[in-house]
Amino acid sequence: MDLSNLKPAKGSVKKVKRIGRGEGSGKGGTATRGHKGQKSRSGYSRKLGFEGGQMPLHRRVPKYGFININRKEYKGINIDAIQTLAETKGLKKIGVETLIDAGLISKNTLVKILGKGELTLKLEVEAHAFSKSAIKAIEAKEGTAVKI
Repeated sequence: MDLSNLKPAKGSVKKVKRIGRGEGSGKGGTATRGHKGQKSRSGYSRKLGFEGGQMPLHRRVPKYGFININRKEYKGINIDAIQTLAETKGLKKIGVETLIDAGLISKNTLVKILGKGELTLKLEVEAHAFSKSAIKAIEAKEGTAVKI
């Protein structure tokens, strides 16, 4: 066996239906489009979402709500998560880069430190936002909360 006698499996390759190639092809004349009407003409294309004149889904379903284009989405990280991270890695300063390396956030995420849990270490914490309870907990241990 070599490349010269390779063939596709029997029945796997079908002949292409060549539409509009003369009467001898059996598909000439109207080219399978039927007689007259909008769909038989060239350049026809149905509107997106058209349902045959029935009110389309995107108009039947009510619209509601409001999307604020200026909203900033923060990833909340609690103080207990920072505490365990500082203990395991032996850190005094925790910033966004540290959280990325730990796998808690991805590279373009905005971080907000939240106050759930207890802090036992003196830490310098850098983040985009802090809750009041988080600032209180960090400063109670004489640490600093630095807003980026």
